[in-house]
Amino acid sequence: MATKNSRSVFKSQDGSWANKRDGATKAASKHATQSEAERAAKEMLFRSGGGELKVMGRDGKIRSKDTIAPGNDPNPPKDKEH
Repeated sequence: MATKNSRSVFKSQDGSWANKRDGATKAASKHATQSEAERAAKEMLFRSGGGELKVMGRDGKIRSKDTIAPGNDPNPPKDKEH
Protein backbone atom coordinates (compact mmCIF):
# COMPACT_ATOMS: atom_id res chain seq x y z
CA MET A 1 0.00 0.00 0.00
CA ALA A 2 1.30 3.43 -0.95
CA THR A 3 1.96 5.94 1.79
CA LYS A 4 0.35 9.37 1.63
CA ASN A 5 3.52 10.95 0.26
CA SER A 6 5.17 8.48 -2.04
CA ARG A 7 6.53 9.06 -5.53
CA SER A 8 7.95 6.95 -8.32
CA VAL A 9 10.43 7.82 -11.06
CA PHE A 10 10.17 5.64 -14.17
CA LYS A 11 10.72 5.60 -17.95
CA SER A 12 7.46 6.56 -19.67
CA GLN A 13 6.24 5.27 -23.03
CA ASP A 14 7.30 8.45 -24.84
CA GLY A 15 10.93 7.90 -23.74
CA SER A 16 11.06 10.61 -21.08
CA TRP A 17 11.54 10.03 -17.36
CA ALA A 18 8.38 10.63 -15.32
CA ASN A 19 8.01 11.80 -11.73
CA LYS A 20 4.62 10.63 -10.49
CA ARG A 21 2.86 10.55 -7.13
CA ASP A 22 1.80 6.98 -6.39
CA GLY A 23 -1.92 6.61 -7.04
CA ALA A 24 -2.09 9.59 -9.43
CA THR A 25 -3.28 9.19 -13.01
CA LYS A 26 -0.80 11.62 -14.58
CA ALA A 27 2.87 12.35 -14.03
CA ALA A 28 3.66 15.52 -12.09
CA SER A 29 6.62 16.23 -14.36
CA LYS A 30 8.61 14.68 -17.22
CA HIS A 31 12.35 15.02 -17.76
CA ALA A 32 15.03 14.16 -20.30
CA THR A 33 17.14 12.22 -17.77
CA GLN A 34 16.48 9.95 -14.82
CA SER A 35 18.59 12.11 -12.50
CA GLU A 36 16.54 15.23 -13.34
CA ALA A 37 13.29 13.38 -12.59
CA GLU A 38 14.75 12.00 -9.35
CA ARG A 39 15.86 15.47 -8.25
CA ALA A 40 12.37 16.90 -8.96
CA ALA A 41 10.69 14.05 -7.05
CA LYS A 42 12.96 14.56 -4.03
CA GLU A 43 12.21 18.29 -4.02
CA MET A 44 8.44 17.68 -4.20
CA LEU A 45 8.61 15.14 -1.37
CA PHE A 46 10.69 17.48 0.78
CA ARG A 47 8.26 20.38 0.24
CA SER A 48 5.25 18.19 1.10
CA GLY A 49 6.69 16.94 4.39
CA GLY A 50 8.77 13.97 3.29
CA GLY A 51 7.92 10.49 2.12
CA GLU A 52 9.11 7.47 0.14
CA LEU A 53 10.79 7.66 -3.28
CA LYS A 54 11.08 4.67 -5.62
CA VAL A 55 13.37 4.92 -8.64
CA MET A 56 12.83 2.33 -11.34
CA GLY A 57 15.32 1.31 -14.01
CA ARG A 58 14.69 1.05 -17.74
CA ASP A 59 13.40 -2.49 -17.22
CA GLY A 60 10.68 -1.24 -14.83
CA LYS A 61 12.15 -2.96 -11.76
CA ILE A 62 12.76 -0.97 -8.59
CA ARG A 63 16.38 0.13 -8.61
CA SER A 64 16.39 2.26 -5.48
CA LYS A 65 14.17 3.22 -2.54
CA ASP A 66 14.76 6.18 -0.28
CA THR A 67 12.99 8.00 2.55
CA ILE A 68 13.09 11.75 2.05
CA ALA A 69 13.26 13.79 5.26
CA PRO A 70 11.35 14.63 7.34
CA GLY A 71 9.61 11.33 6.53
CA ASN A 72 9.65 8.34 8.86
CA ASP A 73 11.94 5.54 7.61
CA PRO A 74 10.16 2.26 8.45
CA ASN A 75 13.41 0.25 8.59
CA PRO A 76 16.26 2.57 9.60
CA PRO A 77 18.79 -0.11 10.67
CA LYS A 78 18.38 -2.10 7.42
CA ASP A 79 18.74 0.86 5.04
CA LYS A 80 22.40 0.52 3.96
CA GLU A 81 22.02 2.41 0.68
CA HIS A 82 21.98 5.98 2.02
